[in-house]
Amino acid sequence: MAPVAMRLAAQSLSDAQPVPFWLEDPGKPGALPALTGTEKCDLLVVGGGYSGLWTALLAKERDPARDVVLIEGREVGWAASGRNGGFCAASLTHGFGNGLARWPGELPKLEELGERNLDGIEEAVARYSLDCDFERTGEIDVATEPYQLDELHEMYEEIERLGLADGLELLDRDAVRAEVDSPTFLGGLWDRRGVAMLNPAKLAWGLKRACLDLGVRVYENTPGLDLVSVGAGMGVRTPYGRVLARRVALGTNVFPSLVKRVRAYTVPVYDYALMTEPLSAEQLASVGWKNRQGLGDSANQFHYFRITADHRILWGGYDAIYPFGGKVSAEMDHRPETYLKLAEHFFRCFPQLEGLRFSHAWGGAIDTCSRFSAFFGTAYQGKVAYAAGFTGLGVGATRFGGDVMLDLLAGERTERTELEMVRRKPLPFPPEPIAWAGIGITKWAMARADDNGGRRNLWLKTMDRMGLGFDS
Repeated sequence: MAPVAMRLAAQSLSDAQPVPFWLEDPGKPGALPALTGTEKCDLLVVGGGYSGLWTALLAKERDPARDVVLIEGREVGWAASGRNGGFCAASLTHGFGNGLARWPGELPKLEELGERNLDGIEEAVARYSLDCDFERTGEIDVATEPYQLDELHEMYEEIERLGLADGLELLDRDAVRAEVDSPTFLGGLWDRRGVAMLNPAKLAWGLKRACLDLGVRVYENTPGLDLVSVGAGMGVRTPYGRVLARRVALGTNVFPSLVKRVRAYTVPVYDYALMTEPLSAEQLASVGWKNRQGLGDSANQFHYFRITADHRILWGGYDAIYPFGGKVSAEMDHRPETYLKLAEHFFRCFPQLEGLRFSHAWGGAIDTCSRFSAFFGTAYQGKVAYAAGFTGLGVGATRFGGDVMLDLLAGERTERTELEMVRRKPLPFPPEPIAWAGIGITKWAMARADDNGGRRNLWLKTMDRMGLGFDS
């Protein structure tokens, strides 16, 4: 980073508050009391992020008489569900390319299910009056290097060959800059309907209210400590009591699963984001962005960015930090060296916004698995179900995961449970220090590929053949 660029980036961060922008909201609901004593229920949901909230809501929609309890270790939405960029995608496979590489025969069905899932989210937003700034504006994958432009064209041709290109539009340099103006943009692929933008914390809080209105009993500051079989059902111990349930759905994601054998399939990856102050009318005019799409660049180490309801720009991504040993720690929630790097990249993308300042800077952990998209399973003779490994794509896909868990707990064969994606698991991560070394080499190789026209070295090609990867 050049000294002048570093100085300007540092100045832009001088007033940034080290808290997630979305969670610093005066409308944030108060925490509900912790569970004390013994509760009994038909279904216990562990985790108060999107995964748990959608599961509880869908369970009550399927059977309003079902007695459902949800426990959350802190407060609903405090972790990844309240810290993400607010991209709610239809894709269940972490994008078309990953889906095609892993489940080519199922991809049309997976795309259809993903579209129906996003439609279901939009319908829930309307039905339950979820005040979360939901806008189905789509997303543009932008190319900032010539090789990325070639890759976008190749991907579009493949999507078109499979008959899945409805709603997609290739944009040349002038067309993409007419949407959002950056001198770094060479072209793009606009998915007009497959992604919605929203306020992530407000979605979590709205889902909490909807669950309560349907009769779900929600306990906050109530972590699940251990899971044991109790007669025909299950028991989960909490700090001040326990829950006895016929069935249990685990939506703990990045946090250690209560089913210990599941833990090897995920690692925590820390992702970081900046939020600007509101743009003036002149600043808005200089970037355009009238259609309010989400954007992401096409590099291995990519940025994601979007505009908020009050005309701020969220800018995140690039660094994906894996802590040695896979420990989730509050100390990792902030990383000034990454904030500085992100700020410099921001002004490289939008030089016309020089002088704009960042109001917030934060990070958080994402549950990453080796195939980049969620996996599912059961334990304790089908009395417990889990979904995890959403790898940064959980805003939308967790609702699908909730449906899968409920199908599995019911012992039903459905179009979801018949999917190879649902029936098979990713390769687990190796133990330390092999995981640390392997992830480090992979990150280095990905950065080299970004600097070398996208050419993947032998390490990345070997990882591709093994179906292994590392991403946020």
